[in-house]
Amino acid sequence: MAMFDKKSVLVLGGSRGIGAAIVRRFVADGANVTFTYSGSQAAAEELAAETTSKAVQTDSADRAAVIAQVRDSGPLDVLVVNAGIAMFGDALELDPDAVDRLFKINVHAPYHASVEAARRMPQGGRIIVIGSVNGDRMPVPGMAAYALSKSALQGLARGLARDFGPRGITVNVVQPGPIDTDANPADGPMKDLLHGFMAIKRHGQPGEVAAMVAWLAGPEAGFVTGAMHTIDGGFGA
Repeated sequence: MAMFDKKSVLVLGGSRGIGAAIVRRFVADGANVTFTYSGSQAAAEELAAETTSKAVQTDSADRAAVIAQVRDSGPLDVLVVNAGIAMFGDALELDPDAVDRLFKINVHAPYHASVEAARRMPQGGRIIVIGSVNGDRMPVPGMAAYALSKSALQGLARGLARDFGPRGITVNVVQPGPIDTDANPADGPMKDLLHGFMAIKRHGQPGEVAAMVAWLAGPEAGFVTGAMHTIDGGFGA
């Protein structure tokens, strides 16, 4: 029997990159998967057809929409919050509205989604949020807002782990380093700079992150909660 046979899984932000790898991993392991997307409709439809998962358009900057999607997904065995955006530039020049939108997607959505999921999540449920090694280390200028948002997830996991622990619900953060995606390609212009910080001189693969997520969602990780799990090739070492 597959590890997640007939388990109900919702992935917020699942159409591309790490999110798509997570969708594929849970489907391969037998789960019934729904995932959300914002602007990547073609990619979402293609992934849904490939994996027999369900794609639903949801703006993670819209708190009401996020809560409604989690609620309408019914009792979830696993919630994965992968939706997130990055922003680069001089903090003195960034558009404040754009910064606030980043916080809504990267911080508010994970919090409200986690709380809503926990309302109906069965004993032993799993909540996993995709953060970033930049929550621990920011070695370059111009990413203060992004780093702040990823550091905030650490407090979210520690706090909600205590709130939901009596029901056996675990809350964890996975913190990737450079991963080969459209947003950060392995052959992109940042390659040499990023690899210079790393012990393993390559980008990670989305499937490697998905494997860590699957382990945290599985039966062997029932005693793991309120923790950060960094997968970064030594970027932050």
